[in-house]
Amino acid sequence: MDPAAAIDAELQRQNGLLGASGVSLRLERRGQRLGLRGPLPCRRGGGGFPVQRISLGLCASEGGLREAQRALRRLQQQLQHQRFDWRDWAVGQERPPAAAADPSRVAEGVLEQFKAGFFADPRRRRNPAGCRSTWLGAYLPYLRRLLALAASRQRNLDAELFLEVLEGYPAASRSRQQCGTALAALARQLGLSLAPDWAERAGGYGLHQAQFRQLPSDAAVQDLVERIPNPRWRLAYGLMATYGLRNHEVFFTDLSSLAPGGDRVLRVLPTSKTGEHQVWPFQPEWVEHFELPKLAESSAALPSVCTDLRRTTLQQVGRRVAEQFRRYDLPITPYDLRHAWAVRTIHIGLPDTVAARMMGHSVTIHTRTYHHWITRRDQQQAVDAALARRR
Repeated sequence: MDPAAAIDAELQRQNGLLGASGVSLRLERRGQRLGLRGPLPCRRGGGGFPVQRISLGLCASEGGLREAQRALRRLQQQLQHQRFDWRDWAVGQERPPAAAADPSRVAEGVLEQFKAGFFADPRRRRNPAGCRSTWLGAYLPYLRRLLALAASRQRNLDAELFLEVLEGYPAASRSRQQCGTALAALARQLGLSLAPDWAERAGGYGLHQAQFRQLPSDAAVQDLVERIPNPRWRLAYGLMATYGLRNHEVFFTDLSSLAPGGDRVLRVLPTSKTGEHQVWPFQPEWVEHFELPKLAESSAALPSVCTDLRRTTLQQVGRRVAEQFRRYDLPITPYDLRHAWAVRTIHIGLPDTVAARMMGHSVTIHTRTYHHWITRRDQQQAVDAALARRR
């Protein structure tokens, strides 16, 4: 490919990413030189932001393009912190040395830019409620910790700081896995190279003591409902036990199929964390055991919980459920019911791809989370087949 055409193609790709992230600035080539274009403070004052150009004096080459990208990020930070000055961008003129930027302010600007790109992602915009819940629960806490550490050390964001934040979470924990995902996404935006073994260090939350100390047996699941005096919360418990729903999904599911003659296949609504999916009961007889058909008779059969996502979040709805489990002094958590449902499908022999779809997560996450039981099932099937050949 012609060098100029290759540069133009890369400029088009980079500008596409900037647009998708909600950034109004653009990289451009004029002849053999690179520059920037976008809404900038009017040179004559007046408060307007007309579209203007900045000449960088950089050659239209791979190296020049990398320098131009760095210049664009610097321009963004100046605009965000209202420190833009045309004199700083006068090519070929001697400029006084700029004062060192406050690392904490720079880091805050980076976070705001990352947040804008996160919510502008077309894949996430299809499910605003789930996107908001993911940001608040799986990204923001870890990014805040990173910013707090950067501020306390008066350091810029670098790979060593990222690693220190990650190592602050227990090994093989869910929080460590989420931290690894959030920081890796931020690092990609910054063009920052993390440790080569970052994925291994992030680790995830497969089989470990905190998550799988002891899942309740089916008999225990049926008996524990008797400890819940409130009939509405008994129905919520029964839904999670029978269908493996997430805490908040109890209140964001179409329950009409539980009516007499219905097929009893629930439809989790698109407003839930991972979007719309269908789920079958395991065990089917538990629909009657937990008296779930009552839920099709009246929408008031479930506990009164605010589900208006303009005033609450999926995370807050889910927290209400966990609080009730503690209030009733149940020896299990809501997610124990979900994990028990998943393991039940493994023992029954439901294909992992089908079970993962019903749970609203990927096959990769399903396999990693339930690796122990899936491995045991597959090994048992192999043993049974080998023994059958001997007969």
